[in-house]
Amino acid sequence: MSRKPKKGYFVKGHFVAEGSELDLELKAELKGTWDSSRTDMKRESDALQKLGEDLLGLRSDLLARLQLSDKLLDALAEARRITNFEGKRRQMQYIGKIMRKLEESQVAAIHAAMDEQRNGSPTEKLSVLQAEQWRERLLAEDGALAEWLDSFPDTDSQQIRALIRQARKDSQAAAAAAPAVPEGEMPAPRKASRAYRELFALLRAQISGNSAQPGADAADEDEDEEDA
Repeated sequence: MSRKPKKGYFVKGHFVAEGSELDLELKAELKGTWDSSRTDMKRESDALQKLGEDLLGLRSDLLARLQLSDKLLDALAEARRITNFEGKRRQMQYIGKIMRKLEESQVAAIHAAMDEQRNGSPTEKLSVLQAEQWRERLLAEDGALAEWLDSFPDTDSQQIRALIRQARKDSQAAAAAAPAVPEGEMPAPRKASRAYRELFALLRAQISGNSAQPGADAADEDEDEEDA
């Protein structure tokens, strides 16, 4: 079968394919900006290859949402399998080459997915904030529980009452056991109790409209608090 002819043009008897390095060099020279264009292209190429490396750690649900080409997905899957350093380096260069052919909208979507993985979606951020605000109200105001149960009637009332009661006890015990703080100094942060974390997880699960078990999100929040 005959190959489809490449698009391009001839310069001094030599064929120059569109999009080739020589094509880019000639166009940059015509503009009189070859040095700066070469630097910009190198910077852009390195950034796209780094973005390709970041894709290796992207969550599967976010990766599927991007609807990347099978060629790129296969290249990423192969990179995950390779353990040899040199082989991995060559594979990442290949991924970078594929990344350079993506549309700007696709690159922007990848950046957005990476940001969502690092910082959470706007909906997730809102549910965390609301859960934290409700937790503080429930611990500080006796009347807040009735308001919560009116808003979220599917909540296990016995469970949430027990968590509120225990979290209050834990807070009082921690405050009583805390050493006196010299005037002008900030008190050392106290580790949140299990009931305090599980209360947050229960509230967040209800706000998010799912039935996740409190323990999972409570562990996540505990890790966030320790990292803070």
